[in-house]
Amino acid sequence: MSNQTTMTEFLLLGFSDVPELQILCFVVFLVLYLISLLGNLLIITAIALDRHLHTPMYFFLMNLSILDLGSISATIPKSMANSLMTTRSISYSGCVAQVFLVVFFTSADFAILTIMAYDRYTAICQPLHYETVMNRRACVQMAASAWISVLLYSAVHTGNTFAISFCGGNMVDQFFCEVSQLLKLACSDSEISEVGFLIFSVCLASSCFIFIIVSYVQIFTTVLRIPPEQGRHKAFSTCLPHLIVVSLFICTGSFTYLKPISSSTSGLDLVMAVLYSVLPPMMNPIFYGMRNKELKGAL
Repeated sequence: MSNQTTMTEFLLLGFSDVPELQILCFVVFLVLYLISLLGNLLIITAIALDRHLHTPMYFFLMNLSILDLGSISATIPKSMANSLMTTRSISYSGCVAQVFLVVFFTSADFAILTIMAYDRYTAICQPLHYETVMNRRACVQMAASAWISVLLYSAVHTGNTFAISFCGGNMVDQFFCEVSQLLKLACSDSEISEVGFLIFSVCLASSCFIFIIVSYVQIFTTVLRIPPEQGRHKAFSTCLPHLIVVSLFICTGSFTYLKPISSSTSGLDLVMAVLYSVLPPMMNPIFYGMRNKELKGAL
């Protein structure tokens, strides 16, 4: 297994070698997966069937729920199957598919969250122009642009990742095929292009994050000028959950991809991977659904 031409499979990180603990991991992941599945499906169904929720904010929220379903389905089922069957292997093609899906869904998630920040900025800071700026056609175009651009980005990112040669064996120190862990297996002279692409990705994500922060600075400045009886609480209740989700997503993702690549396995790496790949799809329905009177009414 000196290079990628002879690599037929990878070995994923197991949570434990004790059979009882493997079953426990399976049960825990199953519960988290079912919570995410049920919550996001309920949001999608409510928004699709209730005409009162056919607004830009809920349109983008439905896109986010669809992406959350895909994001958690790209990693959790394989990990559960490995725990249940006491195996750790994933085929080379399976690893390629998992990298593509993880990159696609997480990147699209962040793109939609950025658009949602713009939607909230327009609704609160420019309410008189909201209907014109965020019309149905504009919303569809923004969502379609996000999906298409992220699809191309994910294809290039995945191709660039598996174009490298693997000299460090086939043991991936993560419960799914994560790009940062695959780079640990790369030959020293073949990972330069992928590291360069990761730097470009970080710059792109940072630009989106700065845009979100600037938007929310202006949103909160405007909201603080609103008298309490004129909807200040409602404005905060729609914006704060979004900001919490974005912050969690950025902090955990940044730790994973910005820290120096190390050959040692860290339990913190595993925790951070769970936080950015499992927690957001599970928490989005709670933040956006349980705290939203209109969604609760529709359900």
